[in-house]
Amino acid sequence: MQIIKEPAKSLQEAELVITRVFDAPRETFWKTWTEPERVKLWWGPGGFTVPVCKIDLRVGGIYLYCMRSPLGKDYWNTGVFCEIVFPERIVVTDSFADEQGHIVPASHYGMNPAFPLEMLVKATFEDLDGRTGLTLEHSGLPVGLDRAGAREGWSQSLDKLAKALIRPEASS
Repeated sequence: MQIIKEPAKSLQEAELVITRVFDAPRETFWKTWTEPERVKLWWGPGGFTVPVCKIDLRVGGIYLYCMRSPLGKDYWNTGVFCEIVFPERIVVTDSFADEQGHIVPASHYGMNPAFPLEMLVKATFEDLDGRTGLTLEHSGLPVGLDRAGAREGWSQSLDKLAKALIRPEASS
């Protein structure tokens, strides 16, 4: 019997990777990434709001976010903090959820059932002399349009994050 191994996937094939540099010190960036009232300022694609954001920032802690579309449809997501290295890195699981935080399939929201029930997000924050470099890795996304949509959603969220960092209430 011959065992056939699939060739190793490159990092770009295995996950969505986005890098950006933000005009804010790493400690401010960390707060904007981890404090619920600050997350509400930027989470979600353009036009989306965040009426609910709960964060238990500790390894094993859970987060629960509600993104509300411009048409008023709520999309919930949840996850568990797997790794927290202040102010350098956060690794979390990422799942679609219902309002109570129970994991649901993407099809619950009319999305592609090829999404796994659990994905992984790793955010690394690099100190760049008063600025912050972000490397975001989102593993487990289906290839094709869903991954492209996730890239666009993250890009719009990160655009909102850049604006939130210059707002007075987000920079203290």
